[in-house]
Amino acid sequence: MVTAKDANEVTGTKRAATKRPALSRQDRKNLIKGILFISPWVIGFLVFTLWPSIYVLILSFTRYSGLGAPVWLGLQNYQRLLVDDLFWKSLGNTFFYCLLAVPIGAVVAIVMALAMNRSVREIAVYRAIFYLPSILPAFAMSFIVMALISPQYGLVSWVLSLFGVPKTSYLSDPWGAKIVIVAMAQLGAGNAALIFLAGLKGIPETLYEAARLDGAGPVRRFFNITLPLISPIVLFNLITGISSGLQVFTQAYIMTNGGPNNETLFYMLYLYKNAFSYAQFGYASALSIVLFVIGLIMALITYVVSKRFVTYDLVS
Repeated sequence: MVTAKDANEVTGTKRAATKRPALSRQDRKNLIKGILFISPWVIGFLVFTLWPSIYVLILSFTRYSGLGAPVWLGLQNYQRLLVDDLFWKSLGNTFFYCLLAVPIGAVVAIVMALAMNRSVREIAVYRAIFYLPSILPAFAMSFIVMALISPQYGLVSWVLSLFGVPKTSYLSDPWGAKIVIVAMAQLGAGNAALIFLAGLKGIPETLYEAARLDGAGPVRRFFNITLPLISPIVLFNLITGISSGLQVFTQAYIMTNGGPNNETLFYMLYLYKNAFSYAQFGYASALSIVLFVIGLIMALITYVVSKRFVTYDLVS
């Protein structure tokens, strides 16, 4: 029969066994060194990320021009969003860009990765050529594209004219300007292509050999083996692409400044204009909070839907 004294002894023994051992002098030194090493990142995160995020949230409920003290408005900035035509216009332009640029970019990156995965001579040179455009700054690439499509001296316009396409100012056309910016985004697909290439290198060659023995052709091998096994990378590319697509800014700012007729007035450009052109930092802060919520919702939807097609194992 177990007495209360025995039960207390057993409980005390368990507590002693689960009690965390005291740190030695060397362990304490290592802990202090570890804290010192990560302290720059922690301080940077608190000062340059966490606090600005909290401050923007506070400013979104105020009217603030950058001078003087903010004036508390409550929910007026968010109520203004609902009746702001340019807000809905910029949001629609941004969604249009994401719906075109992100999936097209994923397809282009996969095709480039398949090309870079070929066993041909000088493949390293070809990989470098595919990757180089993605490391160019967006503002530099914008000026290059403007020069290429110029109706007066642009190389692209001249080549198209050889096939009977009339020279035109694409950036002055509402749809043409959008398509140019979407097409320009594909010049940076080399970065994503390298990630897809790493995924392709991780697929066992034995799977392809077995598929060939079963009579599967290249198309069937791609859709039954390659695409399912790189689906986690596709998901990663979609989420990062949506995030960057919602923040498209530089191309429109340099090439069109939101024109013509606000057809390239993307969300970040409208936010920028409210903050630094109109000095409405409170309203711009509300725009940034809404953008964060939209991005979070889109990422969650993408992740939930992805459970139907993402494969994390070699054999499902």
